[in-house]
Order: sequence, then C-alpha cells, then structure tokens
Amino acid sequence: MKVAELGEFGLIDLLAKMVTGSPSPRLILGIGDDAAAWQAETATQLVTTDSLFQDVHFSLQTTSWEDLGWKSLAASLSDIAAMGGRPEYVLVSLGLPGHIEVDDVVALYRGMIDIGQRFGAVIIGGDTCRASIVSITITVLGATGRDDRRLLTRSAARPGDGIAVTGSLGASAGGLEMLANQLHLDTDTAADLKNAHLRPLPRVAEGQVLLRRGVRAAIDISDGLVADLHHVCRASRAGARVEVEKIPVHPAVKAAFGDKALDMALSGGEDYELLFTAPAEIIRQIKGEVSCPVTVIGEIRADPAVGVSLVDATGNPVELTRTGWEHFTAK
Repeated sequence: MKVAELGEFGLIDLLAKMVTGSPSPRLILGIGDDAAAWQAETATQLVTTDSLFQDVHFSLQTTSWEDLGWKSLAASLSDIAAMGGRPEYVLVSLGLPGHIEVDDVVALYRGMIDIGQRFGAVIIGGDTCRASIVSITITVLGATGRDDRRLLTRSAARPGDGIAVTGSLGASAGGLEMLANQLHLDTDTAADLKNAHLRPLPRVAEGQVLLRRGVRAAIDISDGLVADLHHVCRASRAGARVEVEKIPVHPAVKAAFGDKALDMALSGGEDYELLFTAPAEIIRQIKGEVSCPVTVIGEIRADPAVGVSLVDATGNPVELTRTGWEHFTAK
C-alpha cells in the first residue's frame, strides 16, 4: 500500500498505534489533539529541533528506512545530551511523496521508537504533509535535574581549561565513505563503520555526568571536531590549541583509510561524541565515572583571534583543507 492510498489521517492513526505502547506517567495528551501536553517538573526544560532532507542529509540508496529513523532521532537526542539534559518527548514532522510505501514509513518509525526507548524519549505527536522529497523534522523536549538551573553551553569555556572528547572519532565519516563508494572492507571493520554512521549512540548519560561534575562548556560533535570547537571558541571569545597526535581516531578508520583517518576524525562529523572543556581535576573525575574513554586533546587559550590551531607532536602547525560540514558552503 502507498502512503497516498492510506491517506494522511490513516497514516496518523497507524503511527499513533505504534507509539502509544510507550506511555509516560506525566503525559496528559499525546497524538490526536492540536497540541501535546504534559505535567512539568520544577526543572529547566530543554527543546531542540533538526530537519533532514533527502539527498542533503541522507540517501535512500545507502540508508534503510529503519536506520534513517534511528539516526534522525539520534541527532536531536545528542543535542539534549550536549546540554547535560535528559530527553523526554519527541515531535516528528514528515514530508513525504505520495509514492512512498506505508511499510517504509512504519520502518522509519520503528527505528525512532527503538532509540527513543533506549534513552527514555517518547514520541507524542507531529505532522505529515505531501512533499516532492522525503523530509524529516524532529523536535525533542527534555529537562535537567529537579531544581537545577545549570546547563552545559558553548559559551562557558575558559582559558586554561583542558579540551576533552568522549569515545573515538572518524567512524561515521568512514562509514559514509564506505557506503557512498561501495567499498569492500573486512566484515568486522565494515560493521563497525556502518553502525557508527547509521546507528550512532548519543552520550546522554555522559552529558549528565559532565553537568553533575561541574563542567560548563560542551557541544556534540555533529559538524566535525574542528568546526564544533570553532563554535565553542566563538561563543566563549577564546582560542584553542589541539595536539593532533592525541586525537582518538577510531581503530576501524585507521585500518580502512590509513593516512586519511586523521582528517576524517578532525572534520568528518556526525560522530555525536561530546566535546567539552574543564579544569584538569574535573576531567580526571569524569574519566573515573563514565564507561567510555575520555581523551584530553588540547587546551583553551585566551586569544580569540587564534581560533583553533592544530599542531603536530613537534609543535608545528597542521593545516586542514576542510574543517567540517556547513550547509551553504559544502560541496
């Protein structure tokens, strides 16, 4: 059956039945009214939104509908993680050509429901409309802890802070390269890269640890390490020095791409790891509390004119041909 055959409201009814199996005790109204409503806590409420468009953010030639659903929601969950919050509610707006199969939309929602359940986020509504290409807009609402007005922000980095990242970098870029160019890699490497690109795991629990331990500056790595560190430096009116030999490049990227691996880690994007800055003692405490690796890669400097400087093991400058993703200049 085609989406055009089922119709807008038939599709809404179908999807509503899928998500009502994930109740939340504070939800008052979910799908079916003009707006969704929930009982708020005494906490800082968070909201973020992301739009994804076919052949800009994803290709249906290389991405299954279920993986697309997972990744679409993962990106917004990662934004909540980067603020130190916990995700709670999700709104999904879809633009769909009429020829799309209903089973494909069901698979899309299945991917979103799977990752939402993993991180405690419930789909409570959204919108659908006819469009010439597939578009997905995700809005996630979340909160920090009760009576806690602290947040992780881009503007709180201070000179002398260490620059640290969770996990490893470059695997999503490697996965994209592998899928787009139909590269044949060994089974384990291919699986690692594909999962990193299509099924990322946002660092929600880790973001809450950062906030609890006194970190104030953080961002998730979506545009690329260097590009996102630039965002932090601009907002904080500071500079940064990064020692590239300390970058935690994913082992699968090193194995598959050799000399290209470092560039992928620095500018590839969509790793959805957390980049944060903090005094050395706080970073040491965090390393002992989170389950993923945490690597110090540099230091925040006082001079904002420096921007982000990259140096090798001998202190010599390292140049990048591309710093990361930017929609209106990317080619």
